Amino acid sequence: MDEFLTWLQTYSPMLAKGLLETVYMTLMSTLLAYVIGLPVGVLLVVTEKDGLVPMPALNKAVGFIVNILRSVPFLILLIAIIPFTRFVVGTTIGSTATVVPLVIAAAPFIARLVEGSLKEVDRGAIEAATAMGASPWQIVYKVLLPESRPSLLLGAAIAVTTILSYSAMAGIVGGGGLGDIAIRFGYYRYKTNVMLVTVAMLIIVVQVFQEIGTKVSKWGDKRL
Repeated sequence: MDEFLTWLQTYSPMLAKGLLETVYMTLMSTLLAYVIGLPVGVLLVVTEKDGLVPMPALNKAVGFIVNILRSVPFLILLIAIIPFTRFVVGTTIGSTATVVPLVIAAAPFIARLVEGSLKEVDRGAIEAATAMGASPWQIVYKVLLPESRPSLLLGAAIAVTTILSYSAMAGIVGGGGLGDIAIRFGYYRYKTNVMLVTVAMLIIVVQVFQEIGTKVSKWGDKRL
């Protein structure tokens, strides 16, 4: 018992700080990624061949860029854009620096989630709005986004958990958070107990985010 209390006293401040950093990186990255990914997802739907404003060339160009960014493994992207990260935030270590590659990796993923959610909207509602003289922007703002809200919220929960898993990888380059603690103190120093605790904490955080996302999605579903 005394040994456990000593261990807890030694590592609890570090684990608490790592937890806060992980939550900060995840939520901040998700917010900024949606600022980019949501408009891109809307653009992909609106400009497709049968979209509100058909622009096949633009649609293919944007889709190509999104697919390229999605195909790059996060760990490789994390290292490849180190100069850009340093240019943006002035450093390449710490939780704030990790937000930059997280946003770049998550934005195209979110764009595809948004695209899929918007495509689930009943074509009849879009056609009715068009028949009443609504502009493409009005259809997006008053039909597509409201009608796809439950799916968008559920997609946001998926995005959060995915970004959380990405943030754990950032520990390899000193990105901060629980992943950094697991690697530096658990793996490199052979402290299995530290690694197990950080993994358990990450699992709990994922479950909490997923549960919140599911409940918010159900709350936002007007059909229920």
